[in-house]
Amino acid sequence: MTKKQIAINAVEALKNEYPDARCSLTYSDPLQLLIATRLSAQCTDARVNTVTPALFERFKNVDDFADATPDEVAEYIKSCGLYKTKSKDIVNLAKMLRNEFSGIVPDNIDDLTKLPGIGRKTANLVCGDIFGKPAVVVDTHCIRITHRLGLHDLKDQKKIEFALRNLLPPEESNDFCHRIVLHGRAVCTARNPKCEICCMNSFCKKKI
Repeated sequence: MTKKQIAINAVEALKNEYPDARCSLTYSDPLQLLIATRLSAQCTDARVNTVTPALFERFKNVDDFADATPDEVAEYIKSCGLYKTKSKDIVNLAKMLRNEFSGIVPDNIDDLTKLPGIGRKTANLVCGDIFGKPAVVVDTHCIRITHRLGLHDLKDQKKIEFALRNLLPPEESNDFCHRIVLHGRAVCTARNPKCEICCMNSFCKKKI
Protein backbone atom coordinates (compact mmCIF):
# COMPACT_ATOMS: atom_id res chain seq x y z
CA MET A 1 0.00 0.00 0.00
CA THR A 2 1.42 3.39 -1.01
CA LYS A 3 1.58 6.39 1.30
CA LYS A 4 -1.11 8.05 -0.81
CA GLN A 5 -3.41 5.06 -0.33
CA ILE A 6 -2.74 5.01 3.41
CA ALA A 7 -3.55 8.72 3.58
CA ILE A 8 -6.84 8.23 1.73
CA ASN A 9 -7.76 5.31 3.99
CA ALA A 10 -6.94 7.41 7.06
CA VAL A 11 -9.11 10.27 5.82
CA GLU A 12 -12.09 7.95 5.35
CA ALA A 13 -11.59 6.02 8.60
CA LEU A 14 -11.37 9.19 10.67
CA LYS A 15 -14.32 10.73 8.84
CA ASN A 16 -16.46 7.76 9.85
CA GLU A 17 -15.16 7.78 13.42
CA TYR A 18 -15.42 11.54 13.99
CA PRO A 19 -18.01 12.95 11.57
CA ASP A 20 -18.20 16.32 13.33
CA ALA A 21 -14.77 17.79 12.79
CA ARG A 22 -14.21 21.23 14.26
CA CYS A 23 -11.67 23.25 16.18
CA SER A 24 -12.04 22.75 19.92
CA LEU A 25 -11.10 26.37 20.65
CA THR A 26 -14.01 28.77 21.22
CA TYR A 27 -13.97 31.94 19.11
CA SER A 28 -16.29 34.25 17.20
CA ASP A 29 -13.99 36.05 14.77
CA PRO A 30 -10.55 35.67 13.11
CA LEU A 31 -8.72 37.74 15.73
CA GLN A 32 -10.12 35.62 18.55
CA LEU A 33 -9.01 32.39 16.86
CA LEU A 34 -5.56 33.85 16.25
CA ILE A 35 -5.17 34.81 19.90
CA ALA A 36 -6.73 31.63 21.29
CA THR A 37 -4.37 29.52 19.21
CA ARG A 38 -1.38 31.52 20.45
CA LEU A 39 -2.55 30.88 24.00
CA SER A 40 -2.87 27.15 23.35
CA ALA A 41 0.89 26.66 23.01
CA GLN A 42 1.94 24.25 25.80
CA CYS A 43 -1.57 24.55 27.19
CA THR A 44 -4.77 22.58 26.69
CA ASP A 45 -7.61 23.93 24.57
CA ALA A 46 -9.93 23.36 27.50
CA ARG A 47 -7.84 25.68 29.67
CA VAL A 48 -7.74 28.32 26.95
CA ASN A 49 -11.52 28.18 26.65
CA THR A 50 -11.86 29.00 30.36
CA VAL A 51 -9.63 32.06 29.96
CA THR A 52 -10.79 33.65 26.71
CA PRO A 53 -14.37 34.69 27.65
CA ALA A 54 -13.13 37.29 30.15
CA LEU A 55 -10.19 38.22 27.92
CA PHE A 56 -12.40 38.86 24.89
CA GLU A 57 -14.97 40.69 26.99
CA ARG A 58 -12.28 43.13 28.13
CA PHE A 59 -10.43 43.39 24.80
CA LYS A 60 -13.00 43.33 22.02
CA ASN A 61 -10.97 44.21 18.92
CA VAL A 62 -7.54 44.90 17.46
CA ASP A 63 -7.42 48.43 18.88
CA ASP A 64 -8.21 47.25 22.40
CA PHE A 65 -5.34 44.76 22.32
CA ALA A 66 -2.95 47.16 20.54
CA ASP A 67 -3.58 49.90 23.10
CA ALA A 68 -3.13 47.55 26.05
CA THR A 69 0.09 46.80 27.90
CA PRO A 70 1.41 43.25 28.15
CA ASP A 71 0.86 43.42 31.90
CA GLU A 72 -2.83 44.20 31.40
CA VAL A 73 -3.29 41.24 29.07
CA ALA A 74 -1.20 39.00 31.32
CA GLU A 75 -3.69 39.39 34.17
CA TYR A 76 -6.27 37.49 32.12
CA ILE A 77 -4.06 34.66 30.85
CA LYS A 78 -1.85 33.68 33.77
CA SER A 79 -3.27 30.16 33.99
CA CYS A 80 -2.28 29.42 30.37
CA GLY A 81 1.43 29.18 31.11
CA LEU A 82 4.21 31.25 29.53
CA TYR A 83 1.82 34.14 30.04
CA LYS A 84 4.47 36.87 29.99
CA THR A 85 5.70 35.88 26.54
CA LYS A 86 2.19 35.29 25.26
CA SER A 87 0.90 38.64 26.50
CA LYS A 88 3.75 40.48 24.75
CA ASP A 89 3.08 38.58 21.53
CA ILE A 90 -0.64 39.34 21.67
CA VAL A 91 -0.12 43.08 22.13
CA ASN A 92 2.58 43.23 19.48
CA LEU A 93 0.65 41.20 16.92
CA ALA A 94 -2.34 43.50 17.43
CA LYS A 95 -0.12 46.52 16.83
CA MET A 96 1.23 44.94 13.64
CA LEU A 97 -2.27 44.08 12.46
CA ARG A 98 -3.32 47.68 12.97
CA ASN A 99 -0.21 49.28 11.50
CA GLU A 100 0.51 46.96 8.58
CA PHE A 101 -2.72 45.13 7.78
CA SER A 102 -5.40 47.79 8.41
CA GLY A 103 -6.57 45.86 11.46
CA ILE A 104 -7.53 42.81 9.38
CA VAL A 105 -6.23 39.29 10.03
CA PRO A 106 -4.39 38.16 6.85
CA ASP A 107 -5.70 35.23 4.82
CA ASN A 108 -2.34 33.70 3.90
CA ILE A 109 0.46 31.88 5.71
CA ASP A 110 3.26 34.20 4.61
CA ASP A 111 1.63 37.28 6.16
CA LEU A 112 0.32 35.47 9.21
CA THR A 113 3.77 34.14 10.11
CA LYS A 114 5.12 37.71 10.10
CA LEU A 115 3.04 38.37 13.21
CA PRO A 116 4.82 38.02 16.57
CA GLY A 117 4.40 34.56 18.07
CA ILE A 118 2.56 33.12 15.08
CA GLY A 119 4.07 30.02 13.50
CA ARG A 120 2.93 27.83 10.64
CA LYS A 121 0.67 25.70 12.84
CA THR A 122 -1.43 28.69 13.90
CA ALA A 123 -1.30 30.20 10.42
CA ASN A 124 -2.58 26.98 8.87
CA LEU A 125 -5.41 26.75 11.39
CA VAL A 126 -6.53 30.31 10.64
CA CYS A 127 -6.27 29.82 6.88
CA GLY A 128 -8.25 26.61 7.05
CA ASP A 129 -10.93 27.41 9.61
CA ILE A 130 -11.49 31.08 8.84
CA PHE A 131 -10.76 31.37 5.15
CA GLY A 132 -11.57 27.85 3.98
CA LYS A 133 -8.21 27.26 2.35
CA PRO A 134 -6.53 23.83 2.22
CA ALA A 135 -4.37 23.68 5.33
CA VAL A 136 -2.35 21.16 7.32
CA VAL A 137 -2.09 21.87 11.04
CA VAL A 138 0.95 19.97 12.29
CA ASP A 139 0.70 19.56 16.05
CA THR A 140 2.04 16.82 18.30
CA HIS A 141 -0.92 14.53 17.58
CA CYS A 142 -0.50 14.97 13.85
CA ILE A 143 3.25 14.32 13.99
CA ARG A 144 2.85 11.20 16.12
CA ILE A 145 -0.05 9.58 14.31
CA THR A 146 1.04 10.27 10.74
CA HIS A 147 4.44 8.85 11.61
CA ARG A 148 2.87 5.71 13.08
CA LEU A 149 0.77 5.37 9.94
CA GLY A 150 3.98 5.35 7.91
CA LEU A 151 3.28 8.59 6.05
CA HIS A 152 6.69 10.06 6.88
CA ASP A 153 9.88 9.62 8.89
CA LEU A 154 10.35 13.31 9.56
CA LYS A 155 10.68 15.46 12.68
CA ASP A 156 10.64 18.98 11.23
CA GLN A 157 7.11 20.42 11.35
CA LYS A 158 7.38 22.36 8.11
CA LYS A 159 8.68 19.33 6.22
CA ILE A 160 5.87 17.21 7.66
CA GLU A 161 3.33 19.83 6.59
CA PHE A 162 4.51 19.75 2.99
CA ALA A 163 4.78 15.96 2.95
CA LEU A 164 1.16 15.69 4.10
CA ARG A 165 0.02 18.33 1.61
CA ASN A 166 1.29 16.02 -1.12
CA LEU A 167 -0.64 13.05 0.29
CA LEU A 168 -3.95 14.44 1.55
CA PRO A 169 -6.81 15.55 -0.72
CA PRO A 170 -6.81 19.38 -0.34
CA GLU A 171 -10.54 19.49 0.36
CA GLU A 172 -10.10 17.01 3.23
CA SER A 173 -6.92 18.25 4.88
CA ASN A 174 -8.49 20.74 7.31
CA ASP A 175 -11.00 18.29 8.75
CA PHE A 176 -8.41 15.50 8.75
CA CYS A 177 -6.23 17.55 11.09
CA HIS A 178 -9.12 18.26 13.47
CA ARG A 179 -10.06 14.58 13.51
CA ILE A 180 -6.52 13.42 14.11
CA VAL A 181 -6.38 15.57 17.26
CA LEU A 182 -9.54 13.90 18.56
CA HIS A 183 -8.11 10.48 17.71
CA GLY A 184 -4.82 11.31 19.40
CA ARG A 185 -6.58 12.25 22.60
CA ALA A 186 -8.96 9.28 22.68
CA VAL A 187 -7.15 6.35 21.05
CA CYS A 188 -3.70 6.89 19.53
CA THR A 189 -2.16 8.37 22.66
CA ALA A 190 1.55 9.01 23.07
CA ARG A 191 1.86 6.20 25.60
CA ASN A 192 -0.06 2.94 25.46
CA PRO A 193 -2.10 3.61 22.32
CA LYS A 194 -5.30 1.58 22.09
CA CYS A 195 -4.43 -0.15 18.82
CA GLU A 196 -7.01 -2.88 19.33
CA ILE A 197 -9.88 -0.40 18.99
CA CYS A 198 -8.27 1.92 16.44
CA CYS A 199 -10.24 2.57 13.26
CA MET A 200 -6.97 2.55 11.32
CA ASN A 201 -5.35 -0.61 12.69
CA SER A 202 -5.87 -2.59 9.47
CA PHE A 203 -3.46 -0.38 7.52
CA CYS A 204 -1.38 1.39 10.18
CA LYS A 205 2.34 0.66 10.10
CA LYS A 206 2.31 0.96 13.90
CA LYS A 207 5.62 2.79 14.07
CA ILE A 208 5.52 3.24 17.83
